[in-house]
Amino acid sequence: MNEEQQAELKAAIQEPPEKAGLALANWNWKVVREFIRQRFGLELSRSTCLNYLHRLGFVLKRPKKRLVKASAEQRAAFVELYAQVRAEAEVTGAKIFFVDEAHFRADADLRGKWVLRGEPALVDSTSPGLHDKETYYSAVCVETGEVEVMLVAENCSAQTSAAFLRQLRENHREPLIIIWDNAPAHRGEPIRTFLSTPNLKLRLIPLPAYSPDFNADEAIWDWVREEVTANRCLGTKAKVREKVGQFFDELRERSAQVKQRCRTILQAKADALRFATNLIPHPAHVGFTLA
Repeated sequence: MNEEQQAELKAAIQEPPEKAGLALANWNWKVVREFIRQRFGLELSRSTCLNYLHRLGFVLKRPKKRLVKASAEQRAAFVELYAQVRAEAEVTGAKIFFVDEAHFRADADLRGKWVLRGEPALVDSTSPGLHDKETYYSAVCVETGEVEVMLVAENCSAQTSAAFLRQLRENHREPLIIIWDNAPAHRGEPIRTFLSTPNLKLRLIPLPAYSPDFNADEAIWDWVREEVTANRCLGTKAKVREKVGQFFDELRERSAQVKQRCRTILQAKADALRFATNLIPHPAHVGFTLA
């Protein structure tokens, strides 16, 4: 292909194939070959198509979701709130925990796997049912590297969320600031009842909508999948409980790694904001029980 044709191909690949008139979901070498055949009347081999992709500066990456429903204004406002809350926590001695829930199924969580060239990437599975799973709450404090976990016997609800908040309150004597999303299980009468406990010193702060990248606890769940369930069929709920429990037991000795792995874009933005504004904490502004 000449330079003009290569430039047209490069521009096309940066948009979905359908914009180039190809009713397909994703670019790969076969789609590139079809685009070149239709647009330029050239028949190219697999290796030539791949060479053009590399030559034009493309690499194969596992994408992340860009959450288009997220409000930039709400996210920016939350960064300011978090920066202020974090500064106040330094003065008051409060701990900030990010909280989330996750399911772990007994079947293999398929992920990228290194195999010899030409060999298939296969993972043995006993085909356990979808009900063969365990559900957990987790909370992480980015500042200290502490992690709390609670196994849930049933589906998550306001009652189980209140039980986990109670566990956090019992295990940590400091004032607590809990940051979590707006899931249905995070609101309801059991939570309101718990928050009415006298001298509770616990504050709930909801994340902005469609912003899981702000939740440091997401990194804990990804870590579990990386070390425990990736390409590994555990087969039974009991085995899931054993292996995930072992992971969290060992996590108590890995606080430095926790602090490193659980930093998100939220901490980076808050650090930048604090540096730019010379943010001064005002401890009197903290209301530690928010029903």
